[in-house]
Order: sequence, then C-alpha cells, then structure tokens
Amino acid sequence: MRAVVYQGAHDVAVEDVDEPELEHPNDIVIDITTSCICGSDLHMYEGRTAAEPGIVFGHENMGIVEEVGEGVSSLEEGDRVVLPFNVACGHCRNCENGKTGFCTNVNPGFAGGAYGYVAMGPYKGGQAEKLRVPYADFNALKLPEGGSNEDSFALLADIFPTGWHGTRLADLQPGESVVIYGAGPVGLMAAYSAKIQGASEIYSVDRVPSRLDLARDHCDATPINFEEGDPVEQIKDIHGSGVDKGVDAVGYQAVDPDKEADSAYDPARESPANVLNNLIRTVRPTGQLGIVGLYVPEDPGAPDDMAAQGRLGIDFGLLFEKGQKLGTGQCDVKSYNRQLRDLIIEGRADPSFLVSHRVGLDEAPEMYERFDNREEGVTKVLLEP
Repeated sequence: MRAVVYQGAHDVAVEDVDEPELEHPNDIVIDITTSCICGSDLHMYEGRTAAEPGIVFGHENMGIVEEVGEGVSSLEEGDRVVLPFNVACGHCRNCENGKTGFCTNVNPGFAGGAYGYVAMGPYKGGQAEKLRVPYADFNALKLPEGGSNEDSFALLADIFPTGWHGTRLADLQPGESVVIYGAGPVGLMAAYSAKIQGASEIYSVDRVPSRLDLARDHCDATPINFEEGDPVEQIKDIHGSGVDKGVDAVGYQAVDPDKEADSAYDPARESPANVLNNLIRTVRPTGQLGIVGLYVPEDPGAPDDMAAQGRLGIDFGLLFEKGQKLGTGQCDVKSYNRQLRDLIIEGRADPSFLVSHRVGLDEAPEMYERFDNREEGVTKVLLEP
C-alpha cells in the first residue's frame, strides 16, 4: 500500500510499504478515508526531533473498518470510525482516570502513545491507505454511516479536542475574556471552542492575515497581529486590563518579532519562552493559563543550549506575583471527542471552516512544504488516499 514516509529533514515521500495486519484479538484494520497533516508533524518534518527515516506519518485518522479481531465486541466490518491520536489501553491507572494521553501500557518507559510519531510507540501512522488500530473497542469512536461531515469529523482525531482542552486547562467560564496565542489549527479550534463555551471576548494573536481573518469571521475573535506591535499592549489598549484566561497554542517554536532574520519563520527569530511570557503578562492576576502548544525535553534545532535541553527562561517570578495557575500537557482526546461529535451531528458545531485543502496522498510532499512555509491560505490539509 502507499504511505507518506519520512526521508529526512524537509523531505517526505509517498512509498509502497507493507499492509497492516491484525496482531492482537482486540485489533482492527481500517481503510483510511481521511488523514490530516498536523502542525506537530512539522516538528519531525523539519528535523527538530529524533525521528529517523522510515516513519510513516499520520496521527489524525478516520476510516472504515475492514478487518476485526476476534476479541473486538463493539465494532464490525463497515463501521465508520475516527481515532484519537492517543493510543491508549483503557485499563491502566491513567486511562481509568480519563488521562488517556498518558497511558502507561502502550509505550513502555513513557507515558503516552500515538500513531506515526517519534518516541510515541511502535504504531505506524495513517497517512496511508490502511491502518492497524490496537485496543480498538476503547480507541475507535463510531460515526454516522455515509459521508456526512467528513471534514468536521476528521478534526475530532486531534485539533478540535485539543483546542477545547486548552480552554479547559485554562478553566474558561461563560462570560469570561480569553486570549489565544496562535491562530494555526489548534489555536483556531481553541478560539472556536471559547465561542461555543460563551466567552465574552476572544483575542487571537498571530501574524498570518488569512488565519486572523478566520479567527474573526468564524470565532468572533478580535485579531491581534504581533508583527504590528506588542500584542500584550494591543490587547490592553482594547480591553483596558488583563484578560481572565489565556491559551498557548504555539509552543516551543514561538518567534520574537523584534529579532531580525532572513524570513518570518527563520529559526533565528525563535524565542521558545516568548508566548508563555506574553501570556503571563496578558492574563490578569489570579487568572489561569492553558498550555497545549508543544514543548519538548530535547530540541536539536534550538536557538541556544538551554532551550536544546527543554529549559526555558520563563518569568516565573511574575507568574508567582500574579498568583496565576497553569495547566499543561497533550490532550486526552477521549475526554471530549464523543461530546464534540454529537455537537457536530446536531449542527451546533462545524469546525470544517478550518479545512483549506483536501488532496490525494500523492500531493502530500508538496502540501508539507507549503504548510511548513506557513503559506497564506494553507490552514488545514486533509489527505484522501
């Protein structure tokens, strides 16, 4: 079968690989109908991780059940399913407590597993024609038959729940104001989630005009372009004081607009703690921060030795002085995906506005390059094998 395979920094190719097979009685194999390119994939694509050539990418997957292991009791051939990017067992201590992003059984020596991602276990990705799903009864979420809401349902694998998770880590309440740093896919989903949850004011901070337009038009957010001035001061000029809550949807590749470089996304502009420190400055005393932007314990492409070890210059003294709380960590998708699915089914949510491209698998190398360049109009790319 064909699959998107990592070759090295800034290089992926569509190659023939072995088809997946059932390996355990609770496995299923699905025919992929949609797999998404994620911003997290770019960390590997750019050579910023320990990923080695040969990894099949793809942790945002949905499709039709083709084969069913003899131990599977809730699924059958022909079912349409979407999969959390987390691979989870369902019965370890963390899974029983709803922390499926930190399963201790699926990836020995590490809390958490995922499809097609470095250090996240032996699970091949779904940017391919087929995918093996372990612990299928627990991990697969059934969808309505047919092709309805395909784009929206595909976003249940990661970014819609992750955006929602950012607002929950921040403990956003109806009527509160919130700032979301980053208007990429997760940031836009955080802003959209804040709108659904009844936020009174939403501020979306980015530098890409097309993304800020989406935040304004679909999330009722006030766009803040950080290239046009200090975003903290821009927000305070409008709001009058610090906002109630904040979400970091950027992570360790945050940029400092005051740094000079050859291009907007030159690594020379990176300042890994920039968004965290801006959040601390933007959110009011005793406010709360939700941090779903990715941070790593090691970064081979970091701008300095400290950041290369995952150690950041955070303004902890100011955080302490303001009595702020913060929550971190990847999303436990199963905590949210069923409810978000039902919002989509009932027409109360439609995150498909985020999808900019649906293309065949053969176009993946081109779309990786365009997405990595933060090209205008490239917000979310869906692959259709």
